[in-house]
Amino acid sequence: MLEAGSRTRGQPPPPGIVFEALTEPDRDPARPWLRLLDDEQSPQILRAEHPRLVVWSSLWPRRPDAQVRFDLVSDGGEGTQLRWTLLVAEPLPDPSLLGHLRKRLNELINANLRYTFGQ
Repeated sequence: MLEAGSRTRGQPPPPGIVFEALTEPDRDPARPWLRLLDDEQSPQILRAEHPRLVVWSSLWPRRPDAQVRFDLVSDGGEGTQLRWTLLVAEPLPDPSLLGHLRKRLNELINANLRYTFGQ
């Protein structure tokens, strides 16, 4: 698998809470954050090591080979440094699709998820 994109950003709660949100994205219907587009599907959990690692299957039926890896590390306080990494098999998506996939992950994780934690 090739690394097709990655970003690290802080999340306010500790790793255990972020881990739960990633492994059970629909657990709190009052605070939905995994709002998928018409060309996306809910991910399956391929690997989970509480509270530091989660790997999702592809969100995109047109790239079923894709995986999203989440590495969770304490930020030294009460929060989490969360890194998402987009992994794909060769060939890499064309630049337009790759930009779309990266943007969507950033929106879902560093906007939607973050906002559910009050940030």
